[in-house]
Amino acid sequence: MNYEELNNILEKANNERRSGKYNEADFLVNNVLSELDSMSHSLQDVGSVAQIRARAFLIQAISGSQLGTYDYSIAQVQKALELAVDYNLKKILPVAFNILGSVYKSKGSYDKSLENFSKALLLYEELGEQSGVTNVIGNIGNLYSFIENYETALTYLNKALAIHTERGEKLLVARVTGNIGIVYKQLGNNDKALEYYFKALAGHEELGEKTELSGILGNIGRLYLSLDSYDMAIEYLFKSLAVSEEFGKKSGIANIMGDIGFLYSNPKFDGYDAGKAEEYLLESITLCEEIGSKHNLYVVYKYIADLYKLEKRWEEHSIHLQKYYELEKAVQSEEIRKQAEKHDNERRGAEREKSLAIERALSKATNDILANILPPTITERLLKGEKKIADNHENVSVLFIDIVGFTQLSSKLLAGELIDVLDIVFTRFDTICKKHGLEKIKTIGDAYMAVCGAPVAVENHAERTALAAIEMLEDFSMEQRFSARIDLGFRIGLHSGSVVAGIIGENKYSYDLWGDAVNTASRMESHGEAGKIHVSEEFKHAVETLHATSLQFIRRGEMEIKGKGTMKTYFLEQTI
Repeated sequence: MNYEELNNILEKANNERRSGKYNEADFLVNNVLSELDSMSHSLQDVGSVAQIRARAFLIQAISGSQLGTYDYSIAQVQKALELAVDYNLKKILPVAFNILGSVYKSKGSYDKSLENFSKALLLYEELGEQSGVTNVIGNIGNLYSFIENYETALTYLNKALAIHTERGEKLLVARVTGNIGIVYKQLGNNDKALEYYFKALAGHEELGEKTELSGILGNIGRLYLSLDSYDMAIEYLFKSLAVSEEFGKKSGIANIMGDIGFLYSNPKFDGYDAGKAEEYLLESITLCEEIGSKHNLYVVYKYIADLYKLEKRWEEHSIHLQKYYELEKAVQSEEIRKQAEKHDNERRGAEREKSLAIERALSKATNDILANILPPTITERLLKGEKKIADNHENVSVLFIDIVGFTQLSSKLLAGELIDVLDIVFTRFDTICKKHGLEKIKTIGDAYMAVCGAPVAVENHAERTALAAIEMLEDFSMEQRFSARIDLGFRIGLHSGSVVAGIIGENKYSYDLWGDAVNTASRMESHGEAGKIHVSEEFKHAVETLHATSLQFIRRGEMEIKGKGTMKTYFLEQTI
C-alpha cells in the first residue's frame, strides 16, 4: 500500500468521524498506523510517514474530544505535535494547537485554551491559510462567550461568519451560526437566539452532519426551558440525548442529562419528579467528573443543590452548594477574564508592531540560524549576496549511520524519552565529527549523515571519516535513566567519490549533497551489519592511498547491492 492510498483511508476515516461513526473511524485510523509500522521506508520517505502519522493522531484527537475523552485527545495531539516539530510539518502545528484550544475549553481550562488558540491563529496567519485563521477566530469568539464577554464574542463570531459565508464553507457557517445563537441566548435576546439556532439546525441537516446535531438540539431545548415552554423543551432535550447516545458522545450526554434533571426538578413543570431529577443530575455529575468537564459540572452542582433544598434535604443541599461555589470560583475567575481581555489588547498591538518586529529580528535571526545549520564558508558566501550555491567536489567521503532496532526501541519508550535518546546520540556524533573534521549534513529519523572533503577539500578525507566511524562505534555510557533498558547498536556505511553540494530552499536553507557517492554510502549502511562499518572498494582504495596502517579491511566478498549491482565490499576495523 502506498502513501497516497493511506492518506485516502485517513480521509475516509475523517468522513466517518464527521458522520458520527467513531468506531469505524478509529478502525480505519488504526489500520493506517499498523500498515505504517509494517512497511519499510527509505530515508527520503520519513517526512511523508511522519505527516500521515500526525494526521492519524489528530483524527483520533478530534474523535476523543467529541466523545468527551479529553485526556486521550490531549495525548494524541501531543504525539502529533512531537512529529510536527521533529519533521518540520508546518501545516500540522496550527491544526494541533486549535484542537488543544477546543479541548481545554471543554475542560474549563480557559487560560490554556486561549494560549493554544493564540498559537494556532499566529501559525495559520504565517502560512496564509485564511480558512484556518477564520476557524480559530470563531473558536476564540466561543471562548469569550464562555467567560461571559459577549460583546467581544459577537465581534469575533460575526467576523468568522462573514468570511465563512464568502468562502462558501457551509459546515463552518452552520457551526458559527449556532454559536452566535448561544451568545444571543446569554444576552437574553431569545427571538434572535432561536432564529440562529434553527438556521444552524437546517444547515447541519442539509449537510448530513449528525455529530453536531445534538448540540444544536440541546441549545433549542434549553432555550424553550428558559421560556417555560416545557413540552417543547423536553421534546428537543430528549432528541439531543438520543443523538448523543447514538454516537456515544459522553460530553453531550452529560450536558443534556443535567438539563433534563433540571427540568424534572422544576416545580412549575407538570411532570415534576424529584426522583427522576436526582437520577439524571447524579448521572450527569458522574459523567462530567469522568471526562473532566468542569464548566458543566459546577452548573449541575447548583441544579442538584436547589433540588435538595426543595426536598428539604439540608445536609446534601449544603454539600453540593459548597461544591458549586468552589468550582465556579475556579472556572469563572476574574483572573481568566482579565487574561482574555489582555490577550485581545495585546493582539491588536501586536498586529501594529508585526511588520517592524519582523524587520528588526530578520537580520539577527538569519545570522544565528545560518551559523547553526550551515558550514561557515557557505554562510559567508550567502551573507555576501550569493543567490545560488552549487559546487562539485571530486574527492569526498560520505558517512551514514543509523540505530539498529530503533523501531522496537521507540515502542518501549515514552515520546519525550525517545527524543532524549536521539539528542544524546546525535550530540555525541556531532562532537566526533567536529573532532575529525567532518561536516554534519542532516539527521533523518534515527539516521545521521556526514561528509568529509566538502565544502572544504581535505586530502585525507577517507582516513578522517574512518577514524570518526570507529569512534562512533565505541561504547559510551548513557547516564540518563529511562523507563526501558537502552542497549544501542549502530550500523555504518562509508563510500568515497564525487558529489554535488549546495544550498536548496529560500526561506529555510539546507546544505545538502547529491550524487552517486551519497546513494552508494547509504547502500553500504543499509546492507551492512550491526556493530560493523561496511565500506566500498573505492573507500578502501582512498584510505590505502595514504598508507593508513592503523586501519585494516576484512573482505566481505562480492554481493548484490540494491540499485548498484554486484560490488566488492569490506568491513573496516582498527588494528590494536
